[in-house]
Amino acid sequence: MHKILKMRVITGGAGFIGSAICWKLNQLGRDDILIVDIDRNGTKSNNLENLSFGEFIEKDEFLDFLNSDELSKKIETIYHMGACSSTTESDMNYLKANNVDYSISLAKWAAANNARFIYASSAATYGAGEFGFSDDIFLIPELKPLNKYGLSKQMFDMWVIENNLLNKFVGLKYFNVFGPNENHKGEMRSVVNKSYEQIKKTGKMGLFKSYNPEYKNGGQKRDFIYIKDAVEMTIFFDTFNPGFNQSGIFNIGSGRAVTWSDLAKAIFNAMSLEPCIEYIEMPENLKEQYQYFSEADITKLRKAGYKNKIISIEESVCDYVKNYLAAGKYL
Repeated sequence: MHKILKMRVITGGAGFIGSAICWKLNQLGRDDILIVDIDRNGTKSNNLENLSFGEFIEKDEFLDFLNSDELSKKIETIYHMGACSSTTESDMNYLKANNVDYSISLAKWAAANNARFIYASSAATYGAGEFGFSDDIFLIPELKPLNKYGLSKQMFDMWVIENNLLNKFVGLKYFNVFGPNENHKGEMRSVVNKSYEQIKKTGKMGLFKSYNPEYKNGGQKRDFIYIKDAVEMTIFFDTFNPGFNQSGIFNIGSGRAVTWSDLAKAIFNAMSLEPCIEYIEMPENLKEQYQYFSEADITKLRKAGYKNKIISIEESVCDYVKNYLAAGKYL
């Protein structure tokens, strides 16, 4: 193993949020990092090209490594970002194995070895928002996710709560994260990423029509959070930052809902083009699981001591488009 004293493990470390966490840790002068992931097709290799870390271990081998006494003494923090993140995945057995059972195995190890455990939950757990978007743990059992992915995240949140681990662990409900290092995600890429390519090819951008009379076409609203803000919020809870003594479940979002129309305008502006939006039919399989509104309540995050200013949608889209997408660059 790499000769380091206290390392950080990032599961899903070659993926979107995971590689961005590694990037931010590198910026802080840390490369005592163990990347855990699976990348048999090589689609995530660009995400790691500019990063410094000690080792890369396949996800399926990592649980065996955890049984090594030598390794267990070196791990200080586990960032558990690895999961199946497809909101359209229909195989519940697959989701349970990847998003619940694997997470439980890591969580049990972290609890037994007194390692900091920071894991990815999701705003998909909030469903249609019938109970709002507060990260109050007393509301979590009432939540009704609209898809199986959200249900798998809800299941692990509940496991943590039921096993009285919220006083040790940090669960992060990520809202709509976008930014560099998401190219490998295919259809799960952000609208910013997909629309940039679409506008380059056709000069226009497609948005789903609204089937809810409360929202006009393009008036649907989501909480979009730039990856650079998301990772700042995430590492806030590491042992070397002010949030080291905080635990529980926290929303990771901007705290401000933005319409799809305003997001589209920001993309066109960043590309120095006049907006040209086409409203298209939504696939039938999405209509029953579509979130028309989401807005993170980040009161608890602020009370925990997170003071950083959050980048506006206009600034963040401009940075992403000009400095990464147009430049063909990664973090």
